[in-house]
Amino acid sequence: MAATLSRWLIGFGSIGLLAMTAIIGWQVFGRFVLNSSPSWTEQASLIMMIWYVMFAAAAGVYEGFHIRIALLEEKLGDRARPLLRIVALVVAAIGLVLLVYGAQLCWAVRGNVVPSLGVSRAVAYVPLPVSGLLMTWFALPQLFTGRHPADDAIEGERG
Repeated sequence: MAATLSRWLIGFGSIGLLAMTAIIGWQVFGRFVLNSSPSWTEQASLIMMIWYVMFAAAAGVYEGFHIRIALLEEKLGDRARPLLRIVALVVAAIGLVLLVYGAQLCWAVRGNVVPSLGVSRAVAYVPLPVSGLLMTWFALPQLFTGRHPADDAIEGERG
């Protein structure tokens, strides 16, 4: 289930990047060709970026493409597992911080409206607690095993 969710998050991130590129392209076209830049494009692209970056970061915890100490893993092998468990603990803690404080931020700004879009400012920050929860969930197996779940899946495909 986690692997499927991770693939969905990566797909969503890819679509978000393409959508943001299209929005920025429309803004540039409006500014330089039409001499009238749409007012909604900047805020929409910023919100889109928050969404796809946070969800891609959560997928990165599962997939193992976030910053990690690959050199130590390769050189030390199983002796690196205690260090990797510490890294996983830090990632899980950061996920919990995003979950708690992201939820508080969403609640605090729920009444504020993004003027150019007419939506609550909380819409921009919803990915913080959601991705924090996912980061923590994805870090837990590594915390217990000292390995990335995606590494185990790759080894399973080879064997």
